[in-house]
Amino acid sequence: MAKMFADELGVELTLLIPESFNDLLTKISDNSAHIAAAGLTITEERKKIYQFGPAYQEIVEQLVYNAANKRPRSLSRLKNGILEVVANSSHDERLKHLAKTIPDLSWKSNLELESEELLQMVSDDIIDYTIADSNELSLNQRFLINLRVAFDISEPQSLAWAMPKSDDNSLLLEVRKFFKRIKKSGELTRMIERAYGHVENFDYVGTKIFRRHIETRLPEHQAFFEKAAAENGVDWRLIAAMGYQESHWDPDAVSPTGVRGIMMLTLKTAKEMEIKNRLDPESSISGGTRYFKKTLERIDESITEPDRTWMAMAAYNVGYSHLQDARKLAQQLDKNPNLWIDVKQTLPLLAKRKWYKQTRYGYARGWEPVQYVENIRSYYDILKWVDDASNAESAPAPEDFLKIPNSL
Repeated sequence: MAKMFADELGVELTLLIPESFNDLLTKISDNSAHIAAAGLTITEERKKIYQFGPAYQEIVEQLVYNAANKRPRSLSRLKNGILEVVANSSHDERLKHLAKTIPDLSWKSNLELESEELLQMVSDDIIDYTIADSNELSLNQRFLINLRVAFDISEPQSLAWAMPKSDDNSLLLEVRKFFKRIKKSGELTRMIERAYGHVENFDYVGTKIFRRHIETRLPEHQAFFEKAAAENGVDWRLIAAMGYQESHWDPDAVSPTGVRGIMMLTLKTAKEMEIKNRLDPESSISGGTRYFKKTLERIDESITEPDRTWMAMAAYNVGYSHLQDARKLAQQLDKNPNLWIDVKQTLPLLAKRKWYKQTRYGYARGWEPVQYVENIRSYYDILKWVDDASNAESAPAPEDFLKIPNSL
């Protein structure tokens, strides 16, 4: 959003990444930065110091605990546990307000750690509780699967950009104009969908099994995914996520419809990709990757990333022709056929007689490619997180490493 706004103003974007959340607020207070775009919650205390642009997302603040421990029922029952939050955050401010009516409420305000690090500490059972915004927890719960929500501690809260208070409101007016435009055009909704649309339904059991399979099954096949992806110019973690969705990385997988192997290739696709043995892991991964790349190249050039990739995945699952039918239905319903957020609404219509009668290629189980794509998006995020963490552990940490503040 910041880049889009800078482009709209015709100026160059300079991103400053403070060492801590507290430093972020300081840079706004002392006018060394124009805008704080860091998922800031609009609060009464902050409105006394900063001016805010229009709200772009709503969250609720939630008490988070470790699933291995007993779920607390209220803030008044946290006496025997450690509650830690980021100092000067909206969570810190919320607790100060609640403490007026809960006399025994106590917590530690941490000046050094960020919200994501506190979530990690809860997951590792180092501290008992923290508070997180619902959107941040949705993203992190897939990686830190021991996290659970005890209860909400706030009504819905608005996130917005913050700016220094000034007699010159020209920047604020431009920010308001920008958000008005992206809300009206639907671009804001699409950006939020890209970040959160695939993480709404957290599956604890499925995620736990996936994490176990990353350790037990993936190592045997990872080199094949990396080789095939490199040869076709795609991300190996994306292909691996597809392979997991297809077969759970089981090279002997066979479906009732006759598709086989890690990438669950049909006999027709295997023949087209010149694969002689669908149950051979390397051959299956190579054939599936090449077929996906071929499908990706068929997608209309006017569709931009990441929608282009999501469309290609849907086509890989349900067939290119059915995807095109769904795109035509989107256009017919005054939706954008080039956006996944719109096409994923029309794909399920292909299973309804009223709609598939209007299409060229007829009936399809259109809900399946939607779930297929959303699952792969989550698997990809987790694989990327695990891979990045592994690479970070094996590489020396730079002394001037700066962490991006989380939504607070």
